[in-house]
Amino acid sequence: MLQKYRITGMSCSACSATIERAVSKREGVTSVQVNLLANTMICEYDEKLLNDGEIIKTVEDAGYGASVYVPGDAAVQEKEKYTPIKTRLIFSCILLAALMYISMGHMIGLPVPHFLTAHGNPLLFSLVQLVLTLPVIYLNRKFYYSGFRALFKRSPNMDTLVAIGSCASLLYGIVSTAFIVYASVKGNAELAMKYAQNLYFESAATILTLVTVGKYLEDGSKKKTGSAIAKLVDLSPKTAIVIRNGEETEIPTESIVKGDIIKIKPGSAIPVDGRVISGSSSVDESAITGESIPVEKKEGDTVVCACVNLNGSFTMEAEKVGFETTLSQIIELVENASATKAPVSKLADKIAGVFVPVVMGISAVTLIIWLVLGYAPSFAVTCAVSVLVISCPCALGLATPVAITVAVGRCASKGILIKSAQAIENLNSIDTVVLDKTGTVTVGKPNITDAKFYGIDEGEFKKIAYSLEKNSEHPLADAVLRYCGATDAYEASGFESTSGKGISAVINGKRYYAGAWEYANAAGACEKGQSDDMNALVDGGKTVMAFSDGEKIIAILAASDEIKPTSVEAVKNMREMKLDVIMLTGDNEGAAKTVADKAGIEHYIAGLKPEDKYFEIEKLKSSGKKVAMIGDGINDSPALSLADVGLAIGNGTDIAIDCADIVLTGGDLNSAAQAVSFSRKTMLNIKENLFWAFFYNVICIPLAAGVFYPGFGVSLSPMIGSAAMSLSSLFVVTNALRLYKK
Repeated sequence: MLQKYRITGMSCSACSATIERAVSKREGVTSVQVNLLANTMICEYDEKLLNDGEIIKTVEDAGYGASVYVPGDAAVQEKEKYTPIKTRLIFSCILLAALMYISMGHMIGLPVPHFLTAHGNPLLFSLVQLVLTLPVIYLNRKFYYSGFRALFKRSPNMDTLVAIGSCASLLYGIVSTAFIVYASVKGNAELAMKYAQNLYFESAATILTLVTVGKYLEDGSKKKTGSAIAKLVDLSPKTAIVIRNGEETEIPTESIVKGDIIKIKPGSAIPVDGRVISGSSSVDESAITGESIPVEKKEGDTVVCACVNLNGSFTMEAEKVGFETTLSQIIELVENASATKAPVSKLADKIAGVFVPVVMGISAVTLIIWLVLGYAPSFAVTCAVSVLVISCPCALGLATPVAITVAVGRCASKGILIKSAQAIENLNSIDTVVLDKTGTVTVGKPNITDAKFYGIDEGEFKKIAYSLEKNSEHPLADAVLRYCGATDAYEASGFESTSGKGISAVINGKRYYAGAWEYANAAGACEKGQSDDMNALVDGGKTVMAFSDGEKIIAILAASDEIKPTSVEAVKNMREMKLDVIMLTGDNEGAAKTVADKAGIEHYIAGLKPEDKYFEIEKLKSSGKKVAMIGDGINDSPALSLADVGLAIGNGTDIAIDCADIVLTGGDLNSAAQAVSFSRKTMLNIKENLFWAFFYNVICIPLAAGVFYPGFGVSLSPMIGSAAMSLSSLFVVTNALRLYKK
């Protein structure tokens, strides 16, 4: 069973790594992925061995909260989380400003009352700072709850580093205050003043406040990364006009049930998926497909939730409501993709899992070394605390998920639905693109382009052809029916269909045949001119259908499938990306060559069966190629599944879409080129984020530990360290947000 959960209490990638380790140890768990950015966990487990309650308890035992994920509750939870942090920040900043004024105001020439200085009254100076610090500690006590709880459960996280760092500064200040009291009682003013100059209350308060500032900014930025999902949710109208018992009633969209008759007015959004039952209009489907050109809708046509009715009005019957609608499925797809992890993030997760304990060890060693070397305890504590607060692995944990979330949302707005983070990474590494022809490179709707008649007039032939093809389910049958138009059909009986060859039926007492040349010709005689006509049409890239009356060929029809307007540009873009483009088709050599030449495709293979496409993909992969397969039909499904990345044309079959890693909802081949381009930009962004996250820690930890102090006199205070830590996380999130502009 695959289940999704909402996780609370996480603060960094060490938290997500801890939860993953705890849950993965349970017997019956197949896989588990925790997303720090989305606060979710996707777990696959054996229902015979585990249930939701046991999974949730495992997470709670690890020190975090968990509940079964309910779609649509993310925004509410985010708001509940965001308001307290804003309140904490406002009061913390006010108290910190007063604290900094008293503790350090005299250093920059501010007018501080003499009785509130270390020289004027050391005891009052320290007690006022303590009184101002304690409310800041209380306001931000969540860091202590989370940090020490994780420490006691032997899974320290970012909050642990913050809690220990600020707590160490607070305790150092309290001990110093105790010595000030002792010195004051003994009348030793010089000793009291000495301790008053090294209180570090401001460090404790500053660490918590600056980390809260970073969290506030980070949360605000992370909300922007999910804005694409929020925009998708907002696309669905809140109310709809439903006709029940002959009366029009405006009801909430969620109250619509299958079978309801809905009135769609000009300018209004379509509330659910359904079918037009009366009226006609132009509909803007750009929200779903990414295509800006309006689509004409008439009786019998399907309409999709969130698309906008432009000028006309119509009534529709609801067929898919609630979570069944196309929009709901897209939202779920985007959320699930954002919750998955790219393989590149595994390294960061492994490092984050051991990073916090290592940092705590480095901090302890730093404290001991400076004390052993004879440096002042205040300096040793400063270095140890600085190491703790500057090393929080927030940036490391955010490096991948923020970029993935932005990328998935950005692509969704362009009609490119990515099912997993792994698909983005795999698409980045492909070097070969394999294309299906019909419905992918071409429109997939062939039209009759040529007609040759032998001993029969066109009107009579159209009646016979219509009578034959109206019972056929072959794709070319629609082309023949459109060619015949509105005509009086004959009564046909004895219909027979031979798969892959053709059809026959008895009309006016005579059996007629239609289909492949060999099939129709076998039933009658062929004249020299007829075979020449057939060969000329085949050489021109046309698909030829022959018709006979059982004795002779009476007509030849040639059909051609037009290339999609964007296919030429798409192939050009792919080749500019240094991708090898190959077309595979079951059509004949002539038709394949014509399409390949027009689209600019150098390599193609024609006459393939569905299993042959699978084997061609297998050959390419075995030769070391990284292959992306783009198709739309049931016959493409095996190849889509085998390819490193499968891209399904959204107007194709459900089976093809299910087998694919990426769905191009608009049916535009150029969307595939855009997907490849965006995957490359996303992976570059992720690598930039990981580089700066690692680089930051590599540079800052030695600096915070005081390594450069003996030779250069350079050290780092905890206040600067906490500010740098917050800024590193903000940098990573901001860098990921640049993908919105790509």
